[in-house]
Amino acid sequence: EKFKTLKSEGNSFVKKGKYEEAVNKYSECIKLNPGECTIYTNRALCYLKLCKYEEAKEDCDHVLQIEDSNIKAFYRRALAYKELQVRK
Repeated sequence: EKFKTLKSEGNSFVKKGKYEEAVNKYSECIKLNPGECTIYTNRALCYLKLCKYEEAKEDCDHVLQIEDSNIKAFYRRALAYKELQVRK
């Protein structure tokens, strides 16, 4: 129950463009249920918006270890890699 509440709070922060707050909610969700892949892909989206590309990549890598065909994780990891390449 607490997990659902935190997830929906995180989602509403994302809609408002409050990515830092959303990351905090999603991180709390992960503590409660570390096996839930959607939370990692949601948090990866926030990290991308915050230009934290390494963190975004790590979240996507984590998802792909659990679900090797997760399209969102592949896509968001590709975006993170692209930005990391630009920075080098």
